[in-house]
Amino acid sequence: MTRILLISDLEDREKLIKSALKGKELLTSCDEINIEDVLKVEAPEIVILDCDTKSIEIKSIIKTIKHYPVILILYTGDTPIGKDITNQANLIITKDADKNIISATVDAGIRTGASLEKLANSNQELARSLYQLNVLYNTSSQLAGSLDKDELIKIMIEGIEKSLNFDLACVLIFRSPREPVLVIHSIDNISDRLLEALKLRAILSYKSIIEDPPIDIKIGNLKIEKNIKHTIKEYDFSVLRYDSMFSKISFNDDFFGFVEIYRSKPFNTEDATCFQTLVRQVSLPLRSASLYQEIRETNRKLEKLERLKSDFISIVSHELRTPLTAIKNAMDIILSGKAGELTENIEKFVTMGKRNTVRLSGIINDLLDISKIEAGKMDFKFSLININPVIEYVKSNLTEMAKEKNLELKYTPIDEDIEIFADSNRLEQVLTNLVSNAIKFTPEAGIIEISTKVINARDIQYDNCFEEEIKKLKGNYLQVCVEDKGIGIERKDLNHVFDKFAQIENPLSRKVGGSGLGLPIAKQLMEAHNGAIWCDSEISKGSRFYFVIPVANDRSNFEMIKKQMIIKAKSNASTLAVINIKGDNEIIEYLLNSENIINKVYLQNALIEKLKDNTTSITMLMPEGDKPSAEFLKKKIYTALEEYKPERNKCDIMYSYEIEGDSHEKNSHS
Repeated sequence: MTRILLISDLEDREKLIKSALKGKELLTSCDEINIEDVLKVEAPEIVILDCDTKSIEIKSIIKTIKHYPVILILYTGDTPIGKDITNQANLIITKDADKNIISATVDAGIRTGASLEKLANSNQELARSLYQLNVLYNTSSQLAGSLDKDELIKIMIEGIEKSLNFDLACVLIFRSPREPVLVIHSIDNISDRLLEALKLRAILSYKSIIEDPPIDIKIGNLKIEKNIKHTIKEYDFSVLRYDSMFSKISFNDDFFGFVEIYRSKPFNTEDATCFQTLVRQVSLPLRSASLYQEIRETNRKLEKLERLKSDFISIVSHELRTPLTAIKNAMDIILSGKAGELTENIEKFVTMGKRNTVRLSGIINDLLDISKIEAGKMDFKFSLININPVIEYVKSNLTEMAKEKNLELKYTPIDEDIEIFADSNRLEQVLTNLVSNAIKFTPEAGIIEISTKVINARDIQYDNCFEEEIKKLKGNYLQVCVEDKGIGIERKDLNHVFDKFAQIENPLSRKVGGSGLGLPIAKQLMEAHNGAIWCDSEISKGSRFYFVIPVANDRSNFEMIKKQMIIKAKSNASTLAVINIKGDNEIIEYLLNSENIINKVYLQNALIEKLKDNTTSITMLMPEGDKPSAEFLKKKIYTALEEYKPERNKCDIMYSYEIEGDSHEKNSHS
């Protein structure tokens, strides 16, 4: 029944309205305090305010009524009222209105109130739907940023809690294929017997979902994690009678668990849609997280196997070298005649044994080199050199080997005096490998030609299979080419030439043999020189092997030093601080000339460059450097600048702290 409050102190008005509103509950009051109590307790849908009422102030009572969701009808009589009052009314009845008009006006007010309530409910539902959509969007964004299973489940539960306000949630997940965990999120504490019931319910649900369960979950092996918000109250079996929703967490055939939530307030269709959407949203990220975890585990196993393999190769190689050296020395003594006179046959067989001992020694050295390179323990001694003496030395050493097959080694030095920053011993190793390979695979009476030239990286010609290596190069390089007229390599095999232990399928390849490590070692050595190595070939016409090293200048020298210091820091599990100072020429000159600021220790491994914008840059490498050492230098410079106080001059100090290849930019000062 519609409840109506009449505010009037005139009996005739009260009688008129009562007779007009038969069948409706009418409350009457003309006391301001009582009126507010009625509005609070009785909650009328309509208030009829008689403007001729003398016992109350009309404006004051209208202010009170405004705070309640009612339809205000003004009954205007003899007292004149202004717009400030009439503007507050929903409907107005004049003094001369008869009963039918009064009844119709009140009915219109009832309909208006119902429409407003319906609109308010619709707006509330709309606002709730928009809120749920916002939660879904935010949850989806968070899920996309994680590959941690626990974090993904946490994000999903937070999204469900925000959008659905559950009382209790149970999530079954698997930390590993053999580790089931029941995660319980609850507003209040849960009793021991409810906990046992939830565990049993989870096990039964799991067995009903999976036809052939991979693991047999039991009460004893089900791990429990509880997240309780309030511990004063406690849920018991009654919570199981709440409205609930259940969904398994799966993607195609991948099953990750399930989630079940309980709420005292019933769920509607929109709630169910929101719940299912949130569960589906987490399924794909969980699959990605599982794949990521599998990849990480596989990588860890592969890294362990790689370390074991390298250690095994290193140990075996060292163990083989000792007896091999003794065998070689014994053969040298026999061949020298010191052990007695040799017959022709004995000399022939001992010479054969020595030759194979030398060959085996070379294979062992290759194994040691590749294990050192992979472990980052290969030592380099870089210096400014000219390539000509290196090539002449290799040519001289291998001339006798070439003559055995009646081959000619050719080399014509370039006229330019080009310097490179390199380790000459390692270059000899690379070049010896390339030339000896050319000798092995070139038929008798052929020619092997070594050539050099300066080339810009953009002008290098190469097969597409070497694009990844060559496209990294920038600037001018010294290119060395070893060309033979041998058996050649099929194009499909070019990208395997520099693989470890690779032997390209060819009758001559099988005949000459080898460790299959020479070219992979050469590739690693070229990378250490900031260069590259590649080849091109034609079957039965020959092969051309190229390698390039940056033409020496201050920048390339410095980058080479930096690279080697980083490699050394990694192998020693130490650190390297890279500090850069850039400022106006005047400021940098002041810092360099000032005593005890940038001293010789800092400048041992440093690059000083004059830039085009009238500034100078100093980049310094500090072995075993860390944040405190960099901060110490920074404070020294700050103090010097405070004393110097240059006008309109600028000085930026930046440093990065590098360890295991990771680098983080720190701060700057202007």
